[in-house]
Amino acid sequence: MNPYLQRMLGLVGDRSPVESMQESLQRIEALAPRLNPELSYAEGKWTAREILCHLADCELGMGFRIRQILSEDNHTVQPFEQDDWARLYSDVSMTQALHAFKGLRRWHLALIAGLSEEQLERTYYHPGRGEWESLRTLVGFLAGHDLNHLAQLEAIAGLSEAAQP
Repeated sequence: MNPYLQRMLGLVGDRSPVESMQESLQRIEALAPRLNPELSYAEGKWTAREILCHLADCELGMGFRIRQILSEDNHTVQPFEQDDWARLYSDVSMTQALHAFKGLRRWHLALIAGLSEEQLERTYYHPGRGEWESLRTLVGFLAGHDLNHLAQLEAIAGLSEAAQP
């Protein structure tokens, strides 16, 4: 298994990915007002605004993948370069990104919650990883991906609060 995929799945552990995704949405919503949009958790890393834009991008891209996997047999997903996408959002506010993420996440959670075991076992090919994966794996990846970026946002919130007089 691809090391990055394995790391994201490991963040979720034995928890339900859907419950984790719901909880992450709530935590990100609650955390957002405490974030300085232009503050980063480490030098050279994305800012809070850029992370939220990335999360919205991933909801858009992964939602499309989910629908393709469900509607096409043996689908090959189209990888995307996250850093290239991130450069497109210099004028997008954190609020806009948060609203996009929240709306798309709720839409995807409703879709995922209604999937059968058979649908979750549908497979697709990821050319960037060179592996066949199940839709269940993709859902687990999304949950872990959330947790990865949520930790970064929590670090930024701590830095934001520490910088206040």
